[in-house]
Amino acid sequence: MLKNPLSQILKPNFSLTPYLFLFPALFILGLTVFWPALQAFYLSFTRYGYDITEAPNWIGLANLQRLWTDPIFWQTLRNTLLYLACVVPILVIAPLGLAILVNGKLPGMNWFRTAYYTPVVISIVVAGIAWKWLYAENGLLNQVLQTLKLVQPGSGIPWLTIPELALFSVMAVTIWKGLGYYMMIYLAGLQSISPELYEAAALDGSDGARKHLDITVPLMTPYLLLVAVISSISATKVFEEVFIMTQGGPRNSSKTIVYYLYEKAFEELEIGYACSIGLVLFLLIFVLSILRFIVPTHNRELD
Repeated sequence: MLKNPLSQILKPNFSLTPYLFLFPALFILGLTVFWPALQAFYLSFTRYGYDITEAPNWIGLANLQRLWTDPIFWQTLRNTLLYLACVVPILVIAPLGLAILVNGKLPGMNWFRTAYYTPVVISIVVAGIAWKWLYAENGLLNQVLQTLKLVQPGSGIPWLTIPELALFSVMAVTIWKGLGYYMMIYLAGLQSISPELYEAAALDGSDGARKHLDITVPLMTPYLLLVAVISSISATKVFEEVFIMTQGGPRNSSKTIVYYLYEKAFEELEIGYACSIGLVLFLLIFVLSILRFIVPTHNRELD
């Protein structure tokens, strides 16, 4: 008996099996990520504070209006954007240089790869405490500066205790910790580039540093954009370094959005207001993520 071709075309091609495999992961994500995110979105429009046994009180846009007139929030937003502007360009460019360096065939390169990657595996808590000791008035960094006679003997630079330097001192830790991680991403991309391209470029007179401008950078564009997005999101969510080294001080000069959210939620127990800060943080990270899809990632043709 012949089957009707039209019925075969109109028959829905649906299988429940893939969704059954996905269900455990989606269920866990729903409980631990999606549902809490929806709750936080709802609480951002409520007054939910000290007495968490009481039901949230709906107040509409009052929390967002309070954010608009909160000078500390705007200061933390400026600090976060400054963090982005200073940290991200360095973490996009410097690791590429390190990756090009350790991608060579010189003796001892495996040791250099290990040395550059070591900060990545160190706990941020340990790293923050160690750098706080380095930044101390009688710490190693000030002692080196005194030995080089760059500062007066018996005095030191207050790296973490003056508003002009505190945030930049914390940035240095983020950069130091992230260099090796992004270097490995670039290294994976570099090893996928055929050596024949560099040989052909050398015949055309492109050698030395110029070959990286003509060959490496264009072919590494997707990796550059990936690192830019990842480092931007990480810099926006920076918390541990600030918490361990400065506690947001002095005078809120190193306080970021995430630290301000933590302060409002867990120190002052203003849960609703903290959720409204989290909503702004979500929008900021969402915009950074969307840029990844807007910016073209195709490579230009190599002549």
